Amino acid sequence: MIRSELVEMLASDHPDLALRDVERIVTSFFNEISAQLAKGGRVELRGFGAFSSRARTERVGRNPRTGDAVDIAAKRVPYFKPGKEMRERLNV
Repeated sequence: MIRSELVEMLASDHPDLALRDVERIVTSFFNEISAQLAKGGRVELRGFGAFSSRARTERVGRNPRTGDAVDIAAKRVPYFKPGKEMRERLNV
């Protein structure tokens, strides 16, 4: 599912809301999760899972085309840990 499909599905489930309003809600939701992760925080949605960020150390990688060594800087990457209810629904 892509973002536009999510917006369309939510709009069809809630006909009292305009498509524009649903799109604003979804955008706001994703922006708040991103902002919290950027601050180093964690977002937990009970029954769904938790979003957090993890630190990756700098390392030496390889250019797949040439095989040359490439320095990769340290960075933070998003991480998602599914909740218990989601894992149970996936493994019925």
